[in-house]
Amino acid sequence: MVRLPAMASTLDRYKQITALPQGKRIFSLFYSQMAPYFASIHLQVREMSPHRAEIKIPKRRSVQNHIGTVHAIAACNGLEAAMGLLAEATCPSDSRWLPKGMEVEYLAKSDGDLYCTAESTPEDWADGPDVPITVKAALKDGTVTVQGTIHLWVTPKKR
Repeated sequence: MVRLPAMASTLDRYKQITALPQGKRIFSLFYSQMAPYFASIHLQVREMSPHRAEIKIPKRRSVQNHIGTVHAIAACNGLEAAMGLLAEATCPSDSRWLPKGMEVEYLAKSDGDLYCTAESTPEDWADGPDVPITVKAALKDGTVTVQGTIHLWVTPKKR
């Protein structure tokens, strides 16, 4: 029987690539290609670890709405991107995850770069298969502009 080498996890790739010069920029480009809409927000990965991830959405014309703020759906794309990094770093290797819903509140105008974070606890993952991930988008000064929960469906991988 021929054994193929195990594929590196997204977290392993993050650690390898970010150790290089310009590694976070390179990984951000790589991650942006995971889903086409991630590329539309020009995300910059700032952190990826179990139970926490953060990305930055630079305020630029392509993510603005008619009043010149970062569009709410662009913010939601950022929240989902951060959640995906967290899920890839946290989900047990014998399980798979799939987003099944998102609840968000728009709290303030997003009139600058957004810092989108996703957080969970070990207890959140212990109560599966429904795993709630807390998400928020904030301005540099800490003003939270969008907050909510993304619900994941975590199930064993089929063999």
